[in-house]
Amino acid sequence: MSQEGYDKLRAQIKQLEEVERPEVIRQIQEAREKGDLSENAEYDAAKEAQGKLETKIAELKAALADAKILDTSKVQTDTVQILSKVDLKNVKNGMKMTYTIVSESEANLREGKISVGTPIAKGLLGKKVGDVAQINIPQGVIELEVLNISI
Repeated sequence: MSQEGYDKLRAQIKQLEEVERPEVIRQIQEAREKGDLSENAEYDAAKEAQGKLETKIAELKAALADAKILDTSKVQTDTVQILSKVDLKNVKNGMKMTYTIVSESEANLREGKISVGTPIAKGLLGKKVGDVAQINIPQGVIELEVLNISI
């Protein structure tokens, strides 16, 4: 994972623990004050929200614990690898696209960041500029030519 992705993950955990968790606790306390808990839908909803929040916090902390920060200055640009920014051309229709290959937790298609676990990223790993990758995707096979590799 990149340092940026690591920092975003830490910030997300902090937000959940310091802002959202106290809010859920406040909602539970407020619902408790309304009386009979056995028929209190607000209480049930707040407890369910608390469970989901705690699960998400635990998942993010586990991802953070397993994270290895990659030094972008050591990423080579002769072949496609994790943290590479790759300019591509679809051989069939000529459409150009750019993707950055990142860890699962950093993937965001709107930002052009695809997970290293996706079929496209897997098909591109190890390719060099000028190589054409034949990649199996759910819609069939696509051929992507590597135009440029950068960081």
